[in-house]
Amino acid sequence: MRRITISSGAKWEALVGYSRAVRMGNIIEVSGTAPVENGAVAYSGNAYAQTVCVLRIIEKALREAGAAMSDVVRTRIYVTNMANWEEIGRAHGEFFRELRPATTLVEVSALIDPDILVEIEATAIVEE
Repeated sequence: MRRITISSGAKWEALVGYSRAVRMGNIIEVSGTAPVENGAVAYSGNAYAQTVCVLRIIEKALREAGAAMSDVVRTRIYVTNMANWEEIGRAHGEFFRELRPATTLVEVSALIDPDILVEIEATAIVEE
């Protein structure tokens, strides 16, 4: 089975030793994805906009791995403040309303940068 790794170029990838996404066979795992554009946190203080940003980054990684958002079977959403769940959920729903993947949303005490309000992981399965 061939392993394909997708890099976003984030400064943390080499330091921590991870890839934005990894495809093995027909399974694609997308790492925890934060709203970081051009090396900086995007949309500080706006949970909805950060979530849209994250999902667009995930969508790009999936495309590079030969998949689409319609192949996503699971997401895991990490938030720093559960009070933002509706904004985050609304953005997630805009991408997945019809697909409805299995999803977990949990509050965590912190993410890698204090301005990051949401981080999302995704699993996709494609037909070979």
